[in-house]
Amino acid sequence: MAGNKSYTIVEYFGGDDGYRCGYCKNEKGNFSHGMWSHTMTVEDYQDLIDRGWRRSGKYVYKPIMNKTCCPQYTIRCHALKFQPSKSHKKILKKTNKYLSKGEIPKGQDDVDAEPMDSVCDGAGPREPSKVCQAEIKCLLSADTPKKEADNPAITEPQKEVVDAAPASLESSRKDAESVPDERTKAKVPKPGLGADASRPLCRKAKDVRKERRLQKEHVRHKADGVSSDGAPAPPATSQTNQPKLLEDFISESPPNDSCHSLEFRRFLCDSPLEAEFSPDGPEVGYGSFHQQYWLDGRIVAVGVIDILPTCVSSVYLYYHPDFASLSLGSYAALREIAFTRQLQKQSPKLSHYYLGFYIHSCPKMRYKGQYRPADLLCPETFVWVPIERCLPRLENSRYARFNQDPDAGDARMLKDVGRALVLHRRTVMPYATYSRRRRASSDEVEVQQYGGLVGQQCAERILLYRA
Repeated sequence: MAGNKSYTIVEYFGGDDGYRCGYCKNEKGNFSHGMWSHTMTVEDYQDLIDRGWRRSGKYVYKPIMNKTCCPQYTIRCHALKFQPSKSHKKILKKTNKYLSKGEIPKGQDDVDAEPMDSVCDGAGPREPSKVCQAEIKCLLSADTPKKEADNPAITEPQKEVVDAAPASLESSRKDAESVPDERTKAKVPKPGLGADASRPLCRKAKDVRKERRLQKEHVRHKADGVSSDGAPAPPATSQTNQPKLLEDFISESPPNDSCHSLEFRRFLCDSPLEAEFSPDGPEVGYGSFHQQYWLDGRIVAVGVIDILPTCVSSVYLYYHPDFASLSLGSYAALREIAFTRQLQKQSPKLSHYYLGFYIHSCPKMRYKGQYRPADLLCPETFVWVPIERCLPRLENSRYARFNQDPDAGDARMLKDVGRALVLHRRTVMPYATYSRRRRASSDEVEVQQYGGLVGQQCAERILLYRA
């Protein structure tokens, strides 16, 4: 319950059946607990992801870490302390160069350009039981004031464009695959004919770098109104020797006559999260949003994020395959880290960036560990541990407990199942009251398991739907 006005309402499914793993392709090796969320407060979802849960639409799931084939560890980055690595800077420069000059690098598809959270095949939402929708609507209308659209600038046509984006991107992907690669048609030089006269002579890399440096100095002098053969530029201040911050790269706007420009439009996603606003929160509020990346009037990428009380959580990203060489997956992650920093100035406690799940056993998903400083969530005690201390353990075993204190346990475990809240026949009640009314009830074991998974705080706030 958030401010005694909104409820989180879920249906718990359990997690006994195995399904296909989207990472190692094991047909029955992936195990997770799941529940369908009809509505959820951002406070409750923050607590859930800090216990290893993750949402895919309205389906919320938690991998059974010691049983699943590819354990998925929740990972977060300390956004305020983040410093872009050499490879991150290269990606930012490459994108800025493309926006300024329209040059797309060839043959440099980045392995890091994965969606921020690839949902496993078969891990999609299961069909919830037939819930009495009137019962839920009655409860919500009694506690939540009816609101008009918070952002009148978000129009229905705009929503239709984004809703249609996955289909258009998929069709473009098929079109791209049907076009033969022109590079495969390049003629191979015949052996024994010597150097190709149509090509420039080979030059030493040292000479090329020197020429580029002189060209940059010429451009800089020209911009300052000093000819290249005039007086030398004044010595740089000590401040220019400082390494660039992430925001310095992102704020390098292309010139007005650049080939392309990039703009963002945000609006609420179709998700269980209720939009909330707080005096000490960010101006955009809390909830789910889309970040649209537009280029020449068309969407080239869409990032889905959740803004929560203490973090920005990346849900997933999809992009047009024509722009794969721009490493848009990594570029979007860097933009979202910068966005987290921006929100932190408005809401001091919002200081982390969640990248979804880190899967050490899947090499393609290890790139998330490059956004440092980073922590992984201990799957047994639910405390955050620096990733540097976790990696040696993961090298020895797919499943690992990160908390090195052998006596530490789950401090937020639900100790009294009778205190878990239940929604039954339009009435909110503790499970103890529900079980007395339903004398033949046999779901105590299930409710006990559910309470242990969501923790004491969530169990005493979230309404578990029971028919």
